[in-house]
Amino acid sequence: MDPQFVKSLLAWYGVSARDLPWRGTDDPYAVWVSEIMLQQTRVEAVKEYYERFMEALPDIAALAACPEDELLKLWEGLGYYSRVRNMQKAARQIMDDYGGKMPSGAAELRKLAGIGEYTAGAIASIAFGQREPAIDGNVLRVSARVLGIREVVTKPAVKKQIREALLATDDGRVDWGRLNQAFMDLSSAVCLVVRPPLCEACPVAEYCVARREGLTDQIPDRGVKAGRRVEERTVLILLDGDRMAIRRRPAKGLLAGLYEFPAVTGWLDADGAVREAERLGFMALHVRPLPAARHIFTHLTWEMQAYEIKIAPRGEEYEKQLIFADPAAIEDRYPLPGALEAYASLYGIRIGRRKKEEET
Repeated sequence: MDPQFVKSLLAWYGVSARDLPWRGTDDPYAVWVSEIMLQQTRVEAVKEYYERFMEALPDIAALAACPEDELLKLWEGLGYYSRVRNMQKAARQIMDDYGGKMPSGAAELRKLAGIGEYTAGAIASIAFGQREPAIDGNVLRVSARVLGIREVVTKPAVKKQIREALLATDDGRVDWGRLNQAFMDLSSAVCLVVRPPLCEACPVAEYCVARREGLTDQIPDRGVKAGRRVEERTVLILLDGDRMAIRRRPAKGLLAGLYEFPAVTGWLDADGAVREAERLGFMALHVRPLPAARHIFTHLTWEMQAYEIKIAPRGEEYEKQLIFADPAAIEDRYPLPGALEAYASLYGIRIGRRKKEEET
């Protein structure tokens, strides 16, 4: 890769860098939080979460000590909840093994829960000024186009090739933190992933093999993705007066530890939904179908139908199985997954305490 490519990219970044809440700091905790939040999530969706999270948990010690429900509530609606669980595990590792201070080396950072090669490179370069590329899908896409690489970019050998090509551009004066962020901004604004790249606006177009050879629609090669599994679900909105039933999901697996409306696998008709309510110990007074909804996870799609069922009170016994709370209390106290936003919103419950935004 031509060293002038780096100079041109950094010059462009100097006048085109996005104004983001986590930019302009070398606090490793702040860099870490932002990088984890940005994984598989749009920048605009992250901004509000980042500011609220940093206000509530301003340092590693606060993150390590945060109660689980409070932690999940701060993350509610952002998705991929294993990210924040691993952050807390890593925070506790840092408290126990590093005296509460984040290690500066990429190798040490990779020993922490949830921190892989990309995040380690980002923290080491942005917060500690180290010579570390931060290579994710965006950097792979841009670099593959610049270098004209036609192989599948996720292959370890290709990642190694790109890493070596980036390091070879360093004349000893490269600010790797700025360079890694410049790649992020270029991939977001110019070298796009879904739409055709805006080559006419690219500050490094003259160094790009894919542009020169008309291959931008073929590079990068991402390989063949496995199809998503589809799961049919029936959601029950059980209403006892002004209160709604929720329950906690298992401590392991998809959406672990979050709360949900009772649901079963498979599609039930109205009679089946009533029988399910009876199985839970309730008498159905009135049933009405709700609109169907879909939620797409990385490897799974939920195809949901739902029924609102008004139930007769049965004393206090049922509260051992489920939690009954009014919508305001659910919004305030119980973290719900964004997968249920279509149904929560029918009762005025905002997931993530924000206006609805499209999640990735």
